Amino acid sequence: MKITVIISFLFAAAAFFCPKILMSMLTNEPLLIEGGAEYLRVVAPSYLLTGISQICLCILKNSSRATNAGLISSVCMAGNILMNLILILGLFGFPRLEITGAAISTDLARAAEVLWCAAALSKKGSVRLRIKNILHTDKMLSRDFWKYTTPVLGNEIVWGVGFTMYSVIMGHLGSDAVAANSIANIVKNLVCCLCLGIGSGGGILIGNELGAGNLQRGKEYGDWLCIISVLAGILSGAVLLAFSPLVLSVTGLSDTATGYLKWMLVICSYYMIGKSVNSTTVAGIFCAGGDSRFGFLCDTIVMWCVTVPLGLIAAFAFKLPVIAVYFIVSLDEFCKLPAVFIHYRKYKWVKDLTYKENP
Repeated sequence: MKITVIISFLFAAAAFFCPKILMSMLTNEPLLIEGGAEYLRVVAPSYLLTGISQICLCILKNSSRATNAGLISSVCMAGNILMNLILILGLFGFPRLEITGAAISTDLARAAEVLWCAAALSKKGSVRLRIKNILHTDKMLSRDFWKYTTPVLGNEIVWGVGFTMYSVIMGHLGSDAVAANSIANIVKNLVCCLCLGIGSGGGILIGNELGAGNLQRGKEYGDWLCIISVLAGILSGAVLLAFSPLVLSVTGLSDTATGYLKWMLVICSYYMIGKSVNSTTVAGIFCAGGDSRFGFLCDTIVMWCVTVPLGLIAAFAFKLPVIAVYFIVSLDEFCKLPAVFIHYRKYKWVKDLTYKENP
């Protein structure tokens, strides 16, 4: 919690004090910079609140209260959507705030999430957060934490910045490309929830088994989760394709942007398979056994040595069509699959990280 609050505060401060600079990194369209800066300045507090709530939800999930965590997340997300509808459009007597309304909705939803999490963790029998423990540093715990999580943090930073670079590339291909890419990402993230949930839940499940010393059972669970992840990826891709006509009919984009979006959604449909497998193995199974270094190296090589450079060259040197550029920057998950499969079969992740007390 201590580390998360510090990091999320820095991001919140950057969004509040330097929104135009941040937006200028993503696009050269003045209208998008102005609107995005307005949104970032208002939504900035939610970054700090999200950092707090995610740690609380993580504690709930890992202490056999995943149902409670799921309920909190689901209700707050539904509330966020409802408040978006009301404040953006100005329904039920509320003022029409448009993009500012979207930011306020996010702030309110995250604040409600933090308060609900705090109430859930205050109940008897819960793993409670105490200020004195947050400020205190346990040397052994601190050493193990950084040993196993530094590669994970590095992986998330490498992936996050790399994914942002994709937006930077698409953001300089015109407003139609920006609009289509934004909607494609929203649809992709919505449909991908099942795959990400399998990875997150699978990591907790296997971590519990490995921590209990049931290494063979953890290995068997890992094999089953890999099969489930492939099926979930195929199902998610099929669902995305099935709903593509509906998405295209309600977006209200220009003809050019609609044409881009149509093919972007097709690309996203097969992207789901790679995303599902990688989120389950790299982000879930491997990390459960402390095998986190592989993900960091894999994403660093694939994103920063392959897809990002190729995307930049395709967009700005060869000036390829928008869809060709989008296809290239969407190859990262599939490029990783052979290496991920080979590494999984080595079973280096099958190990117990916990300390056992002497009887």
